[in-house]
Amino acid sequence: MSQRDTLVHLFAGGCGGTVGAILTCPLEVVKTRLQSSSVTLYNSEVQLNTMAGASVNRVVSPGPLHCLKVILEKEGPRSLFRGLGPNLVGVAPSRAIYFAAYSNCKEKLNGLFDPDSTQVHMISAAMAGFTAITATNPIWLIKTRLQLDARNRGEKRMGAFECVRKVYQTDGLRGFYRGMSASYAGISETVIHFVIYESIKQKLLEYKIASTMENEEESVKEASDFVGMMLAAATSKTCATTIAYPHEVVRTRLREEGTKYRSFFQTLSLLVQEEGYGSLYRGLTTHLVRQIPNTAIMMATYELVVYLLNG
Repeated sequence: MSQRDTLVHLFAGGCGGTVGAILTCPLEVVKTRLQSSSVTLYNSEVQLNTMAGASVNRVVSPGPLHCLKVILEKEGPRSLFRGLGPNLVGVAPSRAIYFAAYSNCKEKLNGLFDPDSTQVHMISAAMAGFTAITATNPIWLIKTRLQLDARNRGEKRMGAFECVRKVYQTDGLRGFYRGMSASYAGISETVIHFVIYESIKQKLLEYKIASTMENEEESVKEASDFVGMMLAAATSKTCATTIAYPHEVVRTRLREEGTKYRSFFQTLSLLVQEEGYGSLYRGLTTHLVRQIPNTAIMMATYELVVYLLNG
């Protein structure tokens, strides 16, 4: 891969990640609040189907709409964009590093394995995820802390630089890498996502080539091609997210300020013991609602920018 191609993939990945982050930031804030240990549980009265018509109370976690309502009422609309600054600072380099590493790794592995095989996509996605996570974890930790910083209207909000100073004073440099073990576990989601995505993309390409040959027309990019890319990205991300979601909850808990959570497996075990298996999927609905359009927008923007820059 030439230096120009690498720069194209860097720029395209940065553009895709930035557009997706801005449009879906409110959903990201709601999801993070639902995943945290600070979320307020409430009693829900359940009517039992008995002669006496008895009822019992059960403790349940609030849903996305309830969480959204509380944020708007107590903190105001601006709170839905908490952490957007670090997100924008981090998403462009993170996605740029990811896509550049993925493209470079895939090109090298195509010479070792069957070109564009499942092994190539899996290893490339894993290496790209590892590289991006290691480089940008401190930024995501600051973003999570800011999103969990709930303040009532009128109260002074914690800024990004104040958050950086606070983390360093409390935990030192190691504090910026809390939750990284859970992010490494989340590489499995990335691998599953890209394997399914590349498979669907390949099928769409084969279908287009076949139909073009039948009609004896020159193959050109059309709007329907980018719609196909968006659907492929959304489908693959839904499958991957649902399978690997618990690592998201564990990562948020590890990044909380002054918590009892110390390591990936200790946090996973503690969550199940104290809150049940359902806690591992808290915020999943919001995450899917955010992640599907975000991934679709990001991947379509990436493919479009690469196409435009390569002519």
